Amino acid sequence: MSYQVLARKWRPRKFAELVGQEHVVRALTHALDTGRMHHAYLFTGTRGVGKTTIARIFAKSLNCERGQSADPCGECSVCTAVDEGRFVDLLEIDAASNTGVDDVREVIENAQYAPSRGRFKVYLIDEVHMLSKNAFNALLKTLEEPPPHVKFLLATTDPQKLPVTVLSRCLKFNLKRLLPEQISGQMRHILAAENISYEDSAIGELARAADGSLRDGLSLLDQAIAYGGGALHADDVRTMLGSVARGQVLGVLDALADGNGDRLLAECTQIASYSPDFGGVLDDVASVLHRLQLIQLVPGYRPEQDGDDDTVLAALAERIPAEDVQLYYQIATAGRRDLLLAPDARTGFEMALLRMLAFRPGDAAPVERVARPAPAGRAAASAPRRASSRQTPPARAPAAAPRQQASSALLTAAPMPNSAAPAPMTRDANGLPDWEALIERAGLRGPFSVLAQNAVLRERDGQTLVLALQPTHMGMAVEPMVSQMEERIGEAMGERIRLRFVNQSQAATAQTPAARAAQARDSAQAAAEQAIEDDPLVQTLKRDFGARVVPQSVKPLSSEPGAI
Repeated sequence: MSYQVLARKWRPRKFAELVGQEHVVRALTHALDTGRMHHAYLFTGTRGVGKTTIARIFAKSLNCERGQSADPCGECSVCTAVDEGRFVDLLEIDAASNTGVDDVREVIENAQYAPSRGRFKVYLIDEVHMLSKNAFNALLKTLEEPPPHVKFLLATTDPQKLPVTVLSRCLKFNLKRLLPEQISGQMRHILAAENISYEDSAIGELARAADGSLRDGLSLLDQAIAYGGGALHADDVRTMLGSVARGQVLGVLDALADGNGDRLLAECTQIASYSPDFGGVLDDVASVLHRLQLIQLVPGYRPEQDGDDDTVLAALAERIPAEDVQLYYQIATAGRRDLLLAPDARTGFEMALLRMLAFRPGDAAPVERVARPAPAGRAAASAPRRASSRQTPPARAPAAAPRQQASSALLTAAPMPNSAAPAPMTRDANGLPDWEALIERAGLRGPFSVLAQNAVLRERDGQTLVLALQPTHMGMAVEPMVSQMEERIGEAMGERIRLRFVNQSQAATAQTPAARAAQARDSAQAAAEQAIEDDPLVQTLKRDFGARVVPQSVKPLSSEPGAI
């Protein structure tokens, strides 16, 4: 006997065997048991969710030899004929290949004749939206007033393309996309019955890849069983699907939480070694971020047991701020759409993750970069053909840099701004709160921080703080950002306040926190470059070997403890 694919072998033959469409089953069961049946039914939904299967079971229920009921026997000649696709009073029409008015006229003419074997003649028109306009017009009258022995069952994946005149003549049922746990449950049932060994994580991968379609899921299951030589292994399934283990996605997020660029790139390289579908990997990143946000913001939420390490998820939820999770999610979903625009899929994938690293809010932990020692005499200066543009992390250097330090790092003599702890909230001579300290105290991040850092607190009018803003940033001062910013600033001040942004010239907003920070960076950069130029070793290299300081390679070093 030839092999029968799982999607056909395990196709439901009774309403009780259907998965995930209880709302449709309940309505049809009541109609069959009470005899209150419509003459035309429309089943809509994505592929593989049971539209034609429900229609066939309905045809059996109408014509079963043991009587009309919602529970056909499945054993009589009518039920057997329907299951085998040879029941003469069930006419299945593929509208995708029979779109013309002549095909519909044939249906109309045959509908006048009584059924040959059953109680009803059932017309199942699949992908009915593919019919032409003339075909719909020809069908309308019969669809509205069919003979009493005729039932129309229409199925479509695109109901928006149906004329309203057709929709108004049908009883419509919208079939749902199946959840991954519903698909995985059916897969486990089938594998147990087929006596096939499997790993739970493999089932989870297949259920997610099915994308709501049980038929697609069973087709993938067939393929995975063949790929694994009669068994189902998670590694084989990931290789077949081009996916990666959830643990690797968690590794990516762990590197982001640490701000560790080197480790993030190493995780990307490891993922790329599996030749995955990078769009699918970004989907997995977004899925895990969704669950992290649920853990953070929904107190009663508990992760499902589908192979993820709950402890790791809980730890990441503690380490990554909720605002950052939202930012990363937006970047992941946008990066998924932008993959087709990238030079290649891997580049697009890596850039999406690096974008998450680059856009981390300014008051988050600094991005970790590892400084690598350079050969003596080549750190700050080099011969023209050996110029290096690599930059080192921030650190404070002494006023007069010794020769040993000049040979191993690009030096400077000034610290980066904003390296101190948040200042306590103080007030200026006019009684206004210290705006920069208030930003720190409110914990503003991401776009909130950008808006606040580019504003100047001009005055207070009752409960309203008036903020001057350049025209280039006025587009950010919109709802709901302003209301959320008011709430955070109010919490930091211990009172309810309102924010009003006024359009001011660049000269009037020259003292914004962002402008002062830029000035401090410029001063620190100038001091760093001068320290390098004044270093005796650098001067010797330039004089004796014609070396030059590589432009933009000099960066200030931080005064934070442990800096290199």
